[in-house]
Amino acid sequence: MSELNIGDAVIAHYKSGSYIGKIIEDRNQFYLVEVLAVEKHPMQGDLHNPGKTEDVFFHERKALSHHEKANISKSAVKSFNGEIPEYEQSLRNAIDKLKDRLKRKESDFNQKAFDQLVALEKSYFNN
Repeated sequence: MSELNIGDAVIAHYKSGSYIGKIIEDRNQFYLVEVLAVEKHPMQGDLHNPGKTEDVFFHERKALSHHEKANISKSAVKSFNGEIPEYEQSLRNAIDKLKDRLKRKESDFNQKAFDQLVALEKSYFNN
């Protein structure tokens, strides 16, 4: 594993989402990462009971905000090479990708996750 430094551009996996950002601080086993773009929107629902909608708490998971800082395990942070996309457009793209994935297979879970994602999209963009 290559050593990362403060100020490096990284891709960081946090909970069920992935983000592009920069390292703000080294905190031993974690990096403090400032979010600059969304690579993958977090999945909706109960991650401990994937695909289930009955007798589970169906979680709403928002993407981390622009410039939000998160402690992320060093093992989940990799170097990012390339141009960092604009936050709002990256969030829209990540939502679209997840919605497309959820539409590929009809299930109660996918429909509920899709509906929740549509509601989140409205709150993100005030539609």
